[in-house]
Amino acid sequence: MPREAGEPVAVDAVATEPRFTQRYREYLKKQKLLDREHRVGKMPDGTLALPVLGGPLPERHLRELTGRVAPGSTCVRTRLPQPEPSRRARSCPPAQRLCLAVRRWVEARGGTWSAELEADLPRSWQRHGNLLLLSEECFQAERWGDLEPGFWETVASALGVQRLARRGRVSPDGARTPAVTLLLGDHGWVEHVDNGIRYEFDVTQCMFSFGNITEKLRVASLACAGQVLVDLYAGIGYFTLPFLVHAGAAFVHACEWNPHAVVALRKNLELNGVADRCQIHSGDNRNLKLFNVADRVNLGLIPSSEEGWPVACKVLRQDTGGILHIHQNVECFPGTSPQGPESQELESEPCCTPEQIVASPEGNGAAGDPGSKVPSATKPEWQRWAQAADTRIASLLQQVHGRPWTTQILHIQLVKSYAPHVDHVVLDLECRPLL
Repeated sequence: MPREAGEPVAVDAVATEPRFTQRYREYLKKQKLLDREHRVGKMPDGTLALPVLGGPLPERHLRELTGRVAPGSTCVRTRLPQPEPSRRARSCPPAQRLCLAVRRWVEARGGTWSAELEADLPRSWQRHGNLLLLSEECFQAERWGDLEPGFWETVASALGVQRLARRGRVSPDGARTPAVTLLLGDHGWVEHVDNGIRYEFDVTQCMFSFGNITEKLRVASLACAGQVLVDLYAGIGYFTLPFLVHAGAAFVHACEWNPHAVVALRKNLELNGVADRCQIHSGDNRNLKLFNVADRVNLGLIPSSEEGWPVACKVLRQDTGGILHIHQNVECFPGTSPQGPESQELESEPCCTPEQIVASPEGNGAAGDPGSKVPSATKPEWQRWAQAADTRIASLLQQVHGRPWTTQILHIQLVKSYAPHVDHVVLDLECRPLL
């Protein structure tokens, strides 16, 4: 019968009368079979159950315990369904606890522990409730495959979870499908809460980036009351939900072509009570039928959202225009750092009319003219990319709408370091039609 989510991982044990417990403990410790990560459990009949490693205790050890170690004792195999961690386990760092548990598991099966195996253990992971998502670099050695069954239960127990999964490379399929393998458990659905917003999704089918929390908090702080937003890469609602729940957007058109993400998105809209203010457009957003509706467009796709720029220009309101939030991975030279003392602070959006923007010497007078204002607290590479994006968007707006538009760089926001010398940034670009 499958274990329910949230239920502790049961461990194997051997039960005997209390007066024999210490002799049993010494024997099991000498044989490297004593599970020291869990406390001795008390059984309903008054016997005490000592947790053991490596599955049910083999028959030869049962005979040894009752025949030589503790003659006259009652020795019964059992399981502790809700084992409590020992004092030692509670005080030990998780990575060290995992190393100890796995090493005992290997040695209890006659294996030899090595520096190679220790180096193959995970050092970091993502926790989603009772599921742990391991990195792709760990447990790659062929020897791990010889340790089944029960090996993954040992790993999960050491880290205090019930389910395990390991991620691989993100598939280059446009939908950014994660190559995740479920190692332990019967499903990959998890719940995560960010800033009071509930997200539920299947980790084997949908991505979730903890590193985007700064941008989710930022968009949640924007003043979007009464505005219509188009989210061109909605996923499970990473940004759609903050715009609706906290920023006060009147309505969001959420576009997503990963069917698994669409299922999660629909569920998350209901969970957070905003389903009535969102329409999901399932499929390729390049075929989107919307036009002239958006006060804002979110383009939350990395490494680049450039394929969505023509669509973003098309959906902006023709009479007043709006703001584009453009995500991009920007390659930076080693050693460059943000210019200015406030490189990662939030900037408020300027309150000005389209006429003021057109008159401003810092804005683009006509499509493609140089001179956009670039915030000083940025890296030079961010500035160059933002200027190029500004020029390209201005050109697209003129092509799509048949008249010049003015554009202004409002802000460049660092989201996270994506890879060595690669920064994930967001450009807030204001786009207004020339009246």
